[in-house]
Amino acid sequence: MEEKVLNNSKNGMAMLLLFIVLYLVAIVVCVVGGVLTDEGSIGGPVLLVISIMYLVLGWIPFCGLKVLKPQEALVLTLFGNYVGTLKEEGFYFVNPFCTAVNPASKTRLNQSGDVDSGSGKNLLQIASNGGQMNVDPNFGSKKISLKIMTLNNNRQKINDCLGNPVEIGIAVMWRVVDTSKAVFNVDNYKEYLSLQCDSALRNIVRIYPYDVAPNVDTTGDGVADEGSLRGSSEVVAARIRDEIQQKVAEAGLEIIEARITYLAYAPEIAAVMLQRQQASAIIDARKMIVDGAVGMVEMALERLNENSVVTLDEERKAAMVSNLLVVLCGNHDAQPVVNSGSLY
Repeated sequence: MEEKVLNNSKNGMAMLLLFIVLYLVAIVVCVVGGVLTDEGSIGGPVLLVISIMYLVLGWIPFCGLKVLKPQEALVLTLFGNYVGTLKEEGFYFVNPFCTAVNPASKTRLNQSGDVDSGSGKNLLQIASNGGQMNVDPNFGSKKISLKIMTLNNNRQKINDCLGNPVEIGIAVMWRVVDTSKAVFNVDNYKEYLSLQCDSALRNIVRIYPYDVAPNVDTTGDGVADEGSLRGSSEVVAARIRDEIQQKVAEAGLEIIEARITYLAYAPEIAAVMLQRQQASAIIDARKMIVDGAVGMVEMALERLNENSVVTLDEERKAAMVSNLLVVLCGNHDAQPVVNSGSLY
């Protein structure tokens, strides 16, 4: 289905003035026909019938007047055949029997540009796996918004490549670029987008671990790397965007950007993973402390030997090393002990 843009129909104001003039003429003809009929003229009844018929049916051409604001479009069909799309702002006149088509006119995506700002008392909440959609039975506009809109998917619980359940949410910036594909290629392009976001998110998240893990290949080249959901969020978001774009290209949609808005371990393992992270941090800190302490001990022994401050045998060196390591690696301040006798 190729999109056909109707650019030669932007004559709504001229047609509106013409229809108003015709209505006024019909009223004048009706009055004249009534006068001639009273006078017994033969043409009086004919003029009267024609004017009355136009006054009764003259409202039909007004149905062909269409007004579009910037970044709006209207897909038109005539007796089931696709006629074209009005995409530029302006005042149009089209065939009054043309029908505007928009299967997603009553679907509202959560955090999207067409979210209802009212109280929402008549909205039917529909919870899907990925996005929250609101269906308003009173909303019937057939215009398609061409603005950049945002789909803020609900948080989903997905297992990463190590099997750990994580909760993740994304925000997707999108817009309609081909109205004919959006209307005719899929049943409801907004619901289709939401479902494809769910699918793409699950496909990508299951490739990555939450945090850096050894022997994990996230790029598919057969070589382990350091990719992770927490450390490579930009790369993950880009892959999610590309995955969604491939799925929704046939629906005439363009995915501008995808961003991870929420990322955390699932509640059932969050406490255990926090302890694991704390233990890992403690081990790393202890390793750094020991490395630094050993270096300081080596430096102290070298300086003592260089300056010939004191001559230490192996046993005294061992005692000194032990004392320095206790002082430098301990969690508490050292308590000095004065030795008043010989070491032996």
